[in-house]
Amino acid sequence: MADTIVEAVSRALEEAPARNFRETVDLAINLRDLDLNDPANRVDESVVLPAGTGQDTQIVVFASGETALRAEDVADQVLSGDDLEDLGDDTDAAKDLANETDFFVAEASMMQDIGRYLGTVLGPRGKMPTPLQPDDDVVETVNRMKNTVQLRSRDRRTFHTRVGAEDMTADEIAENIDVIVRRLEANLEKGPLNIDGIYVKTTMGPSVEVRA
Repeated sequence: MADTIVEAVSRALEEAPARNFRETVDLAINLRDLDLNDPANRVDESVVLPAGTGQDTQIVVFASGETALRAEDVADQVLSGDDLEDLGDDTDAAKDLANETDFFVAEASMMQDIGRYLGTVLGPRGKMPTPLQPDDDVVETVNRMKNTVQLRSRDRRTFHTRVGAEDMTADEIAENIDVIVRRLEANLEKGPLNIDGIYVKTTMGPSVEVRA
């Protein structure tokens, strides 16, 4: 029988063998009764975790002027229009950046150029930037995204997402999981009936089934 969320997280943390590195805590979600060959049925959601991810989230901002200056305080990298053109000419560098970065943010005025120069690299990875409108606060946007995870099933019935780190409390991690489960149940066609099972585990530890 599956455990409640807090019980499952506590077991996953307790049963994880000691490691010499800080492990993440991950959620595995199994879907059912969905035709995932149809992109309309796939899960593709950004969820802000109330207790945070427990990990560093790499965020790159494409911006200029005042927005770029403000972004330097919170983003891992701030890139200009010239940087964007350079990346467009260097596919390997663009792929490296895409693989190292969790989220991209870009001034709305740069989105067309990003599509032209980086669309073929970022698009298939599901990493096209979040557009920053002129009245959006770049600092607030980046800080929110630091606590964001992506739920993305693609065409697979089982997919994974990060829900915390081993040194967070079971209650904090359970709170994050609860938000994810509620989002899935609200957005899947048949709600909870489309979820076949949910499991929580540390990076190297055993899986524990969750009962929401």
